[in-house]
Amino acid sequence: MTGNPDTHHRRALRLSGYDYSAAGAYFVTICTQDRRCLFGDISGGQMLLNEAGIMVKKWWYELHNKYSHCTTDGFVVMPNHVHGIIIMNPVGADLRVCPGVQKKGEHAGSPLPNIIQWFKTMTTNEYMRHVKANQWLPFSGRLWQRNYYEHVVRNDDDLSSIREYIINNPLKWDLDAENPGKT
Repeated sequence: MTGNPDTHHRRALRLSGYDYSAAGAYFVTICTQDRRCLFGDISGGQMLLNEAGIMVKKWWYELHNKYSHCTTDGFVVMPNHVHGIIIMNPVGADLRVCPGVQKKGEHAGSPLPNIIQWFKTMTTNEYMRHVKANQWLPFSGRLWQRNYYEHVVRNDDDLSSIREYIINNPLKWDLDAENPGKT
């Protein structure tokens, strides 16, 4: 079967053959569709979350309740994107603490793409409810871009560097490639 050469084909962003349910740390960046600034503003190098930004932050910190094998680490909501670290713990590693106990709704061993999709779905659904009920800024088509950036954290130095990047991200907003008002 031949495709239309004029059709845009998306390049795969994931590592071919990599098991994204494997234990380890993953740095992710998720951007709003069209890089729309919907979650607050930067002032004096600080991110000032609006109600939508607070909602996004809330759902990020719900990830460990939905997926017991993951924890969250460094995280920041920016005006039009989020940066965060998700740490996947070995599935079943803490069974000795609560043998036979499984949280309701838990999806042990879910790979990173499923976790990110759940986060996007939950935040999109809540955002849409607030557009209708509380006049939040509407969005066209999707709240989030179709894909996201991820980086498999290689070692402790890499993790420390990423944590520092996340913490300092609001300070560098004027230089950020995601900033639509970048000078």
